[in-house]
Amino acid sequence: MFTLETAATAAYVVAALLFILALAGLSKHETSRAGNTFGMAGMVVALVATIALALARHIEPLGLSLLIGAMAIGAAIGLWRARVVEMTGMPELIALLHSFVGLAAVLVGWNGYLHVEHDPAGGEATLLDSQGMLGIHSAEVFIGVFIGAVTFTGSIVANLKLSARIKSAPLMLPGKNFLNVGALVLFVAFTVWFVIDPQLWLLIVVTVLALLLGWHLVASIGGGDMPVVVSMLNSYSGWAAAASGFLLSNDLLIVTGALVGSSGAYLSYIMCKAMNRSFISVIAGGFGIEAGPAEDKDYGEHREITAEGAAELLSSASSVIITPGYGMAVAQAQYGVAELTRKLRERGVTVRFGIHPVAGRLPGHMNVLLAEAKVPYDIVLEMDEVNDDFDSTSVVLVIGANDTVNPAASEDPSSPIAGMPVLTVWNAEHVIVFKRSMASGYAGVQNPLFFRENTQMLFGDARDRVDDINAAL
Repeated sequence: MFTLETAATAAYVVAALLFILALAGLSKHETSRAGNTFGMAGMVVALVATIALALARHIEPLGLSLLIGAMAIGAAIGLWRARVVEMTGMPELIALLHSFVGLAAVLVGWNGYLHVEHDPAGGEATLLDSQGMLGIHSAEVFIGVFIGAVTFTGSIVANLKLSARIKSAPLMLPGKNFLNVGALVLFVAFTVWFVIDPQLWLLIVVTVLALLLGWHLVASIGGGDMPVVVSMLNSYSGWAAAASGFLLSNDLLIVTGALVGSSGAYLSYIMCKAMNRSFISVIAGGFGIEAGPAEDKDYGEHREITAEGAAELLSSASSVIITPGYGMAVAQAQYGVAELTRKLRERGVTVRFGIHPVAGRLPGHMNVLLAEAKVPYDIVLEMDEVNDDFDSTSVVLVIGANDTVNPAASEDPSSPIAGMPVLTVWNAEHVIVFKRSMASGYAGVQNPLFFRENTQMLFGDARDRVDDINAAL
């Protein structure tokens, strides 16, 4: 028999398939727009199905009004934020959105406790107890609240770091690893206790513990690891959503949460591998820890170049590689860079882009900016694809990048970023670095590249300097 409930269940399956297609589409430049479309369509189907399911279960008119009102308010805020946010503000916006998922999981967990464990004589508690499921429900509540609270405060700290409202340097509390491990051990012990005897004070304690742990986990991670942190929090938010799905008996929320959680975890793994770091080492402490005396090393004097001099070098070059970083995003120089690329290619110069896996402060940040500026996909290459070609390159333009082109990663064992794979731009004939000043990068590590004999510094706003080069060409 066809009912609203069966239709909603079928719609959930369709939405889940659309979300899977969205992830598949987002894995390639050429299909990313279609992937976004699939994701939006899946969410629309999911929301409509949720309303249909509420109607099938005879929701009260007030409840239905609240549901639709909340969706309308959320949609209005989402559309407004999407319209006004700059690409440079996207990382912190995503971190903030992750915090909403975490907070929702905490509220759903507390609601589950108040409806069941807190009312043992109630209908839901009696039914679960008769089925032998009460202990499982208690575990779902406790775990969901813990994951959600860690995600909530961790995402808030990530948002504050990425928006420069607090320092990006890692918080170095004494015995910080013991604090993290101790919190996890307490969580496991309290979970067992709560399943046996679900007391309110245990839920309060684990909520506070998780909030503090989430804050400490991200606060103790340095700026160089922030792209991994955003990906990690994305994974946490997925598992928090899945935990909420179990509590709400919502299959779509479970599937969607698992998709987000697993894809975020895999992306974190890929990024850690690209940085030659383990996920545990990122959690234990981030790039940006002071390197000590090595940071005081005298690298000599840097050399400067004008936009006209850079244009002269570029006009006589046979091949050019551009390595962008977060500074390009801040200056919104991608359009000028796209114009420069077009001018050089018209002159017969081979132009390519080298993208480090953690360039910017968000996975794929530079790729999105270049796609936005209509740079052809086929000349935008990953680090592994372009690193062997610097030896035969005439000019490299380092636009707003710092830590991802730092030779100290491969040459200085005492450097905080030692062992991190980087773009070997110093092997090119000429290197031009666009920077506002000689300040160290987001990871707080000095870059000896700036003092090499084949490197020249072009100071100022990246967009202005690129426009000057275009004018000179």
